[in-house]
Amino acid sequence: MTNRKIYTLSLLFLFIGLLSFKSYAQGPSPLKKYTISGKVLDDELNVPLEYATVAVQNTNDPSKVDGTVTNIDGEFEITVQEGTYTITVEFISYESKVFKNRNVNSDLNLGTILLGLGSENLDEVVVRAETTQVDVRLDKKIYNIGKDLTTAGGTVSDALNNVPSVTVDIEGGISLRGNENVRILINGKPSAMAGFGSTDVLSQLPAEAIERVEVITSPSARYDAEGTAGIINIILRKKETLGFNGSLTINGGNPANAGINANFNYRTDKYNLFTTTGYRYRESPGEAFFDTRYFDTREDTFLDGLKYDRNVEDRDYDRINRGFNTNLGIEYYLNDQSSITGALFYRLGDDEDLTTNVNDYFLDGNRVLGTTRLENQVEEDNSWQFSINYVNKFDNKGHELTTDFQIERDKEEQEAFIREPINFNATNVGEIFIPRERTLTTEDQKEYLLQADYVRPIGEDSQFEAGYRGNFENEVTDYSLLQEDRNSNFILNRNQTNIFDYDENVHAWYTQYGTKFGEFSFLLGLRAEHTQLKGDIDSELTQEELREEFSFDITTNFDNKYFGLFPTLNVIYEIAEEENITFGYNRRINRPRGWYINPFPSRSSRNNIFQGNPNLQPAYSNSFDIGYLKRWEKLTLTSSVYYQRETDAFQRVQEEIDIQIANPDFPEQGPETIPQTVIRSIPFNLATNDRMGGELGVLYNPAEWLRLNGSFNYFRFKLDGEFNGDSYNTENTSWFARFSSKVTLPLKIDWQTNAFYRGPSDEIQGTQDGILSIDLALSKEILNEKATIALNVSDILNGRKRSSYTNTEFFEQDSEFQWRQGQAVNVSFIYRFNQKKQRQQRRNDDDYDEGEF
Repeated sequence: MTNRKIYTLSLLFLFIGLLSFKSYAQGPSPLKKYTISGKVLDDELNVPLEYATVAVQNTNDPSKVDGTVTNIDGEFEITVQEGTYTITVEFISYESKVFKNRNVNSDLNLGTILLGLGSENLDEVVVRAETTQVDVRLDKKIYNIGKDLTTAGGTVSDALNNVPSVTVDIEGGISLRGNENVRILINGKPSAMAGFGSTDVLSQLPAEAIERVEVITSPSARYDAEGTAGIINIILRKKETLGFNGSLTINGGNPANAGINANFNYRTDKYNLFTTTGYRYRESPGEAFFDTRYFDTREDTFLDGLKYDRNVEDRDYDRINRGFNTNLGIEYYLNDQSSITGALFYRLGDDEDLTTNVNDYFLDGNRVLGTTRLENQVEEDNSWQFSINYVNKFDNKGHELTTDFQIERDKEEQEAFIREPINFNATNVGEIFIPRERTLTTEDQKEYLLQADYVRPIGEDSQFEAGYRGNFENEVTDYSLLQEDRNSNFILNRNQTNIFDYDENVHAWYTQYGTKFGEFSFLLGLRAEHTQLKGDIDSELTQEELREEFSFDITTNFDNKYFGLFPTLNVIYEIAEEENITFGYNRRINRPRGWYINPFPSRSSRNNIFQGNPNLQPAYSNSFDIGYLKRWEKLTLTSSVYYQRETDAFQRVQEEIDIQIANPDFPEQGPETIPQTVIRSIPFNLATNDRMGGELGVLYNPAEWLRLNGSFNYFRFKLDGEFNGDSYNTENTSWFARFSSKVTLPLKIDWQTNAFYRGPSDEIQGTQDGILSIDLALSKEILNEKATIALNVSDILNGRKRSSYTNTEFFEQDSEFQWRQGQAVNVSFIYRFNQKKQRQQRRNDDDYDEGEF
């Protein structure tokens, strides 16, 4: 055999050996792999069901289970080995579809799978669409506003007034369990939509923009420590339904009231565009009455020495409010695990008010002087907010990082012209000259927010969370007061004119840990906040002149820093699937806002002023809350008892002081300024405030055509404080209750009645009477349920009046105030695009609940 043949045979055997070795190493041939695919749709609406789950279980080995979820088009595809499988398709609130013992030996296409709404869930879904629902979490209660007829065509303030535990007073002030120190958040963050701490803007935003309201009476460490009463978090709608959808609302009424609002959304598999845009015109007539009786005869230098012992003021308010607002945003899906959202909010307000204040002065029961003070005020308000949010989900089990950046700007310009002609004069002082006045106010506010939150689940029943939030706010108030002399020249009153530059900077860090074992769930957290309150007063007055002008020591340039630790603890004990007990503890802070610190007075009238106090220190509170929830088939019961102790609580004190005003006779007859005695309302860190109370809420749906909702809140507070040697100790017990019923009449007409009553209360310097308000509404679906027409009448008994009695060592006063006079009638037309059924929406669209334990 030649060498070449030997070499060839050797290569051949080597090649055969390698093939044999490879075959031996690989073992038996693997099973072939095939795909199972299909598309899931709603059987009635014929729309895709995104995030429906598809489970595939091996019939021969049940431990082998695989699965997937449908995409935005309702489609799914999963790869499996050859074999026999049971395939289950599920979606929340829908009947499941099961394909048993399917032999997969080639690609299997199940085609279009139609899911119908489960019969056991029909009542639940109808209820969620029609009435307010409550859901209890470790640190809050969530109220889905539902289809509230009395707020159709209304505002966010109107909607909040129907949420248990929350009250909106006649001036738009929001309270939680009777406590006004509540923090308002939009989508979990401070926002220009909430008016930089003011609640005025909430009376302009449409109620249709709300998805749900979170009442957070025991906030976890995730939330701001600001607000001793707690937090109200307003979650705005952001539809996730595929394609284009939205709604258009047109409303009008009496007193003159008209508005249009559009809420549109367009979503693809890569991005989601959303906008809410509206314009509102509203006339709001109001009235007030003040009868002040002085214990000693007063002599008014400003009124040429007029002597009187009683002053009666009868005011009428004629307000015209015009407002435009728009919120435009886009959410871009970077991949399946992360997205970035940018949004721009803009608001323009153009208001015009006329206040007519008829003043009568009496001495020994005789009318000695009558004047009519007319104040014309115009105000323009421009605000905008840009925000950007990034979410990165490391997995589908809750491990994620979110970051936020927000910048806001608000500029408000206000000009008022005041004149006070004399219409009756029976004095012996001859002609009385009351000069005209002009006030110019410019407020410029800027706010920046930086935030990062990290959530890491630990196993199936525990979770760790940490984050940082920085709020940086600057407010500059430029106020000028000009007063007329006898030669019709307007002279600058340097005692009142000033520029107040105010900064509030807060750095906050938090961490919290939640876990569950057995029937108990715990959420323990700690928040650290560093606060800087910084102010600079630019005034022509010296430090000594300021002290004389305002009757207390003030600092024209201050820089106060505070550091606080705020622990939180929330516990739920699950007695049964629909029954639980909750416990919450938290420590919180109440920081004085800019207008509470600005020492230069605002003038509601020539005789009454409000003045801030730059010496105010923050107030702190410790709160405890125990709650109970029980659900039956048609009834939901919620209840709680609570206690709070607040130290250095802010309280307003009324007292008489002399302020300096321009002398109309200067320089011919007398000094540049002359004193005027006024009643000043000013806040102090006056007292320790102990608050305790209990609340009960019932949601009852006895029949498909009848739904009832009621709540009752009883509270008591005890103040312990002293000011200028006078005791301000007082105890007060009060309560409020609300009731709502919704009845479906023939022809599918819905009728809703809302009633609210707040009981009388004792104040630190007087008493306040109870307030009763009743609203009615009718609604009917039209155009094949694509549109709704609604009629509502608010305050049908004209009872939303605040009547009070004040008693001090200098005077006693009866007063009555009504922000909006008489009944209001409103008609609304709402047209919906691609929103016929509530269940079209993604069931797990809970964008602002990410990271919750």
